[in-house]
Amino acid sequence: MKLLIVGGYGTFGGRIIQLLENEPRLELIVAGRSLARAEAYCNARGTTKARLVPATFDRDGDLAAQLAAMPPDIVVDASGPFQAYGEGRYRLVEACIGARVHYLDLADGSDFVAGVSAFDAAATAAGIVVLSGVSSFPVLTAAVVRRLSAGMARVEGIRGGIAPSPFAGVGENVIRAIAGYAGRPVRLLRGGRSAEGYPLTEQMRYTIAPPGRVPVRNTLFSLVDVPDLRALQALWPEASTIWMGAGPVPELLHRALIGLAWLVRAGLVRSLSPLAPLMHWATNRLSWGEHHGGMFVEVEGADEAGRPVKRSWHLLAEGDDGPLIPSMAVEAIIHKALDGRMPAPGARAATRDVELEDYEKLFAGKTIHTGFRDDTEKGKALYPDLLGDAWKSLPAEIRAMHDGTAMADGYASIERGSGMLSRLAARVAGFPPAAADVPIKVRFVTDGQGETWIRTFGAHSFSSRQFAGRGRSERLLCERFGPLVFAMALVVDGNRLRLVLRRWSFLGLPLPMWLRPRSDAYETVEDGRFRFHVEISHPAAGLIVRYRGWLEPAFSETPKTEAPKTIAQPVPAE
Repeated sequence: MKLLIVGGYGTFGGRIIQLLENEPRLELIVAGRSLARAEAYCNARGTTKARLVPATFDRDGDLAAQLAAMPPDIVVDASGPFQAYGEGRYRLVEACIGARVHYLDLADGSDFVAGVSAFDAAATAAGIVVLSGVSSFPVLTAAVVRRLSAGMARVEGIRGGIAPSPFAGVGENVIRAIAGYAGRPVRLLRGGRSAEGYPLTEQMRYTIAPPGRVPVRNTLFSLVDVPDLRALQALWPEASTIWMGAGPVPELLHRALIGLAWLVRAGLVRSLSPLAPLMHWATNRLSWGEHHGGMFVEVEGADEAGRPVKRSWHLLAEGDDGPLIPSMAVEAIIHKALDGRMPAPGARAATRDVELEDYEKLFAGKTIHTGFRDDTEKGKALYPDLLGDAWKSLPAEIRAMHDGTAMADGYASIERGSGMLSRLAARVAGFPPAAADVPIKVRFVTDGQGETWIRTFGAHSFSSRQFAGRGRSERLLCERFGPLVFAMALVVDGNRLRLVLRRWSFLGLPLPMWLRPRSDAYETVEDGRFRFHVEISHPAAGLIVRYRGWLEPAFSETPKTEAPKTIAQPVPAE
């Protein structure tokens, strides 16, 4: 199969090549206005199973002649910006229909994608497929909403957002598109009615938190003009609100862009398009933070009985895998075509042609993690609520300790640091003195706001308060020791439940993470017993405390007359 990829050496085209270059059944024509750049790109890819062919292609030239000279089986338009095509913006679509060549594009403009349906009759008559918007917005979002809304009688609201890694690398055409629509009105659903929204001047905060993984930091999202604003309305006409956003980081640059967008909305500036080169430079040069990105989709609705339902889907992509996701819809469709499952002829937005199962197969080979959360149920225990669908993957002994157990006992060993600072920190937190093989009792006092853990090591007791974080600590487990509050991610690591520190504060004031104490805390199961390991240290103080041991629910019939001799053996920090 021969694919012509227009803009093949650009940002999105290059990622399509990266995803498909090891498919031996493909010939990939890497095309653009510059043959030299196409040749350089192909040479840089090295040895590939697919055949890479550099070529010149000018979308403003004689398209029929250029297609006839190749000729491809499928054209993939990965150039753009589609919002700026102006008159004749569908020339390539018309040329493909005339040449009976299948067509896909990665258009991210709502007007452009909506307009493709005007060619449905012609594409159907020609027996070809014309799919627009073949990208995360709206293909992945539509697939996720279908999964989330299963069993719902109606869908009332859809929200979603993408938070790219600051090191993802953003193409110039994407920046030109954003600069073109920032602060200018777009059509969307608000309160069940068609209304105007103003991209990059409307915000919300959200925490992307795949269950059992370290969440993306609480992110500021701004409304963007994407095909979902109309395409999802066609699929779920009963929805009263559809809102899609982007959460670029660093937030400082994002807020600067928001300020500029407000100048456009207020009529003080006609457009940010003249600033596109500067915006592109800043986006790709001024980058800091964690090298991962994420995506969320949240659906609200009602079941058959009219009861409210609220569900969400979360995605976390590590390193360089995240930027590949917008191109994976093309990859999925091409793989289907190679297997003889070409989508039905016609011209439309590609919102029904890829399912979440197709994406999940592609995610499996990458460091991309997804999961679901059901926020409908009220009154769930603290840990099951925070862990979402990762809760069921934990060993039964860990689940029992966090879901209904009021008292547990066992044995533990405690080690303490000897320095002045470590002793002071341990005293402030109320940690027990050093001891070996001492009886331990833990009482769990739960209420509607969280849990109080009262730990008794021998004759010494101390307590802490655990509760679900809010605001910047959303989806995190917060634990208060006196004036200090630690916000931690619950991470499922095989048969271990790890607590990973993400934020901390003193008397409600956030503290910098470079000053944070170091912790290695986890729960696991060995020999059928719940075991815990907590180690807290600080670069300035050294070891503060290390306590470890085992617990069993107090109603267990297992005798506890003898402490296991292994507890007193030192356990190295991991």
